[in-house]
Amino acid sequence: MLIPRNLKNILLEAASDTPVVMLNGARQTGKSTLMKGLFHGSDEPFYVTLDDLATLSAARMAPQSFIEGLPERVIIDEIQRAPELLLPIKRSVDQNRAPGRFFLTGSANVLTLPKMADSLAGRMEIHNLWPVSQGEMRGRREAFIDSVFSGHKFAQHKKKIALSELIETMTKGGFPDVLKRESFARRKNWMSSYISTLIERDVRDLRNVEQLTVFPKLLALLAARSGGLSNSSELSRSLGVQLTTLKTYISLLEALFLVVPLQPWFSNVGKRLVKSPKIYINDTGLLCHLIGSNSTALSNDGALLGHVFENFIVMEIMKQIGWSETQPKMYHFRTESGQEVDIVLERADGKIVGIECKSSSSIDTNTFKGLRALKELTGKKFHRGIVLYTGSSNLFVGDGLEALHVSALWETTAGAAPRLSR
Repeated sequence: MLIPRNLKNILLEAASDTPVVMLNGARQTGKSTLMKGLFHGSDEPFYVTLDDLATLSAARMAPQSFIEGLPERVIIDEIQRAPELLLPIKRSVDQNRAPGRFFLTGSANVLTLPKMADSLAGRMEIHNLWPVSQGEMRGRREAFIDSVFSGHKFAQHKKKIALSELIETMTKGGFPDVLKRESFARRKNWMSSYISTLIERDVRDLRNVEQLTVFPKLLALLAARSGGLSNSSELSRSLGVQLTTLKTYISLLEALFLVVPLQPWFSNVGKRLVKSPKIYINDTGLLCHLIGSNSTALSNDGALLGHVFENFIVMEIMKQIGWSETQPKMYHFRTESGQEVDIVLERADGKIVGIECKSSSSIDTNTFKGLRALKELTGKKFHRGIVLYTGSSNLFVGDGLEALHVSALWETTAGAAPRLSR
């Protein structure tokens, strides 16, 4: 069954006033399916994919003629394989600025390809598609982010997910093809093939890399350290790879949307804050595969569960930002003395919401230690502090601090919060 994606209406809005609409994301997140499903009948754009070798060859040999030979409205899949097309697309758009002419998908971040970003500046709107969100799996459009920035009071949801079900959900992940596979063995085989294909094809597309065998090891090391501060020097020593090479390899994995950096939040307030990014994997199913864990392992190891739980929440919130009205920036917060908040959401007006991830079913005063530090530092800009945990009740502790069951992430829907201006 086809899962409706919450970015669909956002893309349709972009197509109504922008000549080029770009959808980025890791392979197998459903980009092509979503783009092709935007329109029906006579409105459906012509479709070409650069994964077809004959099409790719023609695009690279004569990019101007290739674009001139296409209909007025077209979907070009995997555009990063032929960046030579970007200048001809720009020329075509400059001659005809009608909205919704070119729909591009890419499995590599266009912002890492300077020619692409520069050539289509002011002509293209970019969106990212991640694996399927928990709300999308349940047929709803989550509004958790808009709700936490409003005065919304979270209700005691009756349908709280059991810990065993949550663990199974996290180990399965959100890649559409994986969701169709019920057995752990079949999902494991898919993940193994997925990683091999990405490294053999997509890494080579971005850069001619000789040491491809390093990438599976690097991915596994990054997965084992997800949620931790990035430490390139330590990874360099572990892999026996030069530091400059290691940084290039990590950048390639980030460009392919496999590795997701979360930048630190800091301000000019004189406080000593850690300014290193934290690293996450784009999907907890992939994360569990890379670290060799299953639902039994998570159930028996609290530290491991917390590790995966944090990655899960970070990615769910990152997905929701894509269709939220608030569109906050997302960071982490950590002081040099060790006080930290897993997620900091900052609205355009400077308002701050801190979110802490706790896989335990109970909380105490120490649970809010990092949020209180963030509140003290940010003063009036601090709007709310939330702990997402697995306990049975939502708890309000005062001073703008509360604990919510993790299911609030996807049980809070669009009707729960007022529509905010972008």
